[in-house]
Amino acid sequence: MPSFLLLRYRALSALLAVFLAGPAIAQQDGQGKGPPPAPVVVAPAEKRMLAPVTWYPGTVISRNRARVAAEVEGRLEWVAEVGATIAEGEVVARLDDALFRQSLAGDEATVGRARARLTYLDAQVKRLDKLATRNTATRSQLEEAVAERDVARSELNAARARVALARERLERTRIKAPFGGIVTERVRHSGEWAKSGESVVRLVDPESLEVQTWIPIAALAFVHEGSDLALAANPSRTAGTVRTIVPVGDNRSRLYELRLQVDGARWPVGQDVRVAVPTAEAREVVAVPRDALVLRRDGAAVFRVGENDLAERVAVTPGIAQGPLIEVDGIAPGDRVVTRGGERLRPGQPVVVKAAEPPP
Repeated sequence: MPSFLLLRYRALSALLAVFLAGPAIAQQDGQGKGPPPAPVVVAPAEKRMLAPVTWYPGTVISRNRARVAAEVEGRLEWVAEVGATIAEGEVVARLDDALFRQSLAGDEATVGRARARLTYLDAQVKRLDKLATRNTATRSQLEEAVAERDVARSELNAARARVALARERLERTRIKAPFGGIVTERVRHSGEWAKSGESVVRLVDPESLEVQTWIPIAALAFVHEGSDLALAANPSRTAGTVRTIVPVGDNRSRLYELRLQVDGARWPVGQDVRVAVPTAEAREVVAVPRDALVLRRDGAAVFRVGENDLAERVAVTPGIAQGPLIEVDGIAPGDRVVTRGGERLRPGQPVVVKAAEPPP
């Protein structure tokens, strides 16, 4: 072999030896005896009563929603704008009240006339009564005066009732909100003629909310009034309490209506939600957060942190899932399982337990 080729071969051999010796040197170093501690967040496994659930579609509706109608006929002078916030008892529309005022004035005049006639007849009865005791007036004259007075009193009462009715009709030219809410639709507009009973505006209360859903008859055995069911509407989750179950199914769908109260959820009316309805009786299981599951091709597992803060991989079989929790086997209540940072952990690797970050 030529000398220059021999020198080149020896140089390459030396470089290769140094390259292969690098990992061995690192392993001999005191700091390279194993992987460094990994920061993780842990949560304890708990005993919980869980039941399998099926998610059904639902809708957020308002318990207070109405088409506010006119109670008397008339021409609309003003109607609240769509989107206006109306307090309970506040005017949402106003009718022209000129004819109603004139009718009230006429009825009040009738009351005055009837009152004056009654005053005259009452005095007439008193005079005839004195004359009858002196035998200067006949008993029949007195009886006739008493009858006329009683008729006049009845006419006065009828006139007063017509005045009260006219005032009520005048008051009802101002269409008021039966509850606080938002005007979502103007069915009639200013200048149009509104008949008695015709809708003028649509009013919806955005604060009094509930969720409406429909469930099959098979699920009715596991739901009752007062049950707490999970609700989900991306990106938020909450819980609702079953307010009522309508025990009459739809003839075509064979589904039964369910209404749930939701307190504190800031969902708009019409929001699509999902309702978790149990499909079996709840049973006691050992549950861990869903985030603790590590899914691989060979199956599911969780990392358990022992007293010496070493990660231990435990193969598990997931079971009932409800909300943020899921049933697993092979884990005891109180075991610390990794919920954050377990994706790159290796069995036996030391860990540093960190506090969980507060939700945003």
